[in-house]
Amino acid sequence: MANKRPSKALLSAGILVYLFLYIPLAVVVIFSFNDSKLNAEWVGFTWKWYEKLIHNDSILRAAGNSLIIAIISAAMATVLGTLAGLAIHRGRQKWLPALVLGPIAMPDILIGVSLLLMFILLNVSLGMVSIILAHVSFCIGFVALAVQSRLAGMDQSLIEAARDLGASPWQSFRLISLPLLMPGIIAGAMMAFTLSIDDFVITFFTAGVGSSTLPLEIYSMVKIAVTPEVNAVSTLLMLVTLTLITALSKISPTVLRQ
Repeated sequence: MANKRPSKALLSAGILVYLFLYIPLAVVVIFSFNDSKLNAEWVGFTWKWYEKLIHNDSILRAAGNSLIIAIISAAMATVLGTLAGLAIHRGRQKWLPALVLGPIAMPDILIGVSLLLMFILLNVSLGMVSIILAHVSFCIGFVALAVQSRLAGMDQSLIEAARDLGASPWQSFRLISLPLLMPGIIAGAMMAFTLSIDDFVITFFTAGVGSSTLPLEIYSMVKIAVTPEVNAVSTLLMLVTLTLITALSKISPTVLRQ
C-alpha cells in the first residue's frame, strides 16, 4: 500500500499540471465563438469572428507571410540540419555538436538581439529575408538533433554490406542511408515548420516594416484588446500547431522520445 500512494499522488499532480496548461487553451477556443465583443461572459454561439477573419486583409497578409517564411525556413533548415546531423555522427570534432546544437539551449531573446546586431553590421535590410535567415539559424539544431537520433538507431552493417557489394558512397547513401533516415528528416522538417510558424521573440527583433507575421499580428491585436477575433486567430494557429505535432508523433515517435 505504501508503494501505491506516491504513484497516485504523482498521477494527481500530473493531472493538475495538464489541467492548468489546457484549461486556458480551452477557454480561448470556447470564447472564439462568443457572440460578444467582450470576453467577460458568454452571450451566445456565433461564427461571425471567423467570418471577419476571412475578410481581414492584415491578418490574411500576416498569415501568408508566416506560411511562406515557415516553408522556406523549414526547407533550408532540413537540408542544412541533415548535413549537420551526418557531420556530427561521422565526425570527431568535439566543437561541432556544441556549435550546431547551441541555439537550442540559448534564450530566444539572446538569439534575436544577436541576429539583429549582425544584420545591422552587415547592412542587411530587415524584412522577409532577415526573418527567414533567423529562423533557419535556430531550426538547424532541431533538425540535426532529429537526424542524429535516427542515425544512432541505424544498423551500420547494412551500409557496410552495400559497400562490400560494390556500391559507391553516393549509392549506399541514396539507396540505404537516406530511406532509413527519412523518418528523422521528415520529423525534423515538421518540427522546423512548427517552430518557425509559431515564433514570436526572434521574429520581433528581425522583422522590418511591412513584414509582419501571424504571431506579431496577434500581439498587436492583443495590445488593443482581447476580443473574440483574437481568440479565433489563436484557435486556428493552435489547430495548425496541434495538427503538425500529431502528424509528427505518428511519423516518428521514436525521434520524439529521444
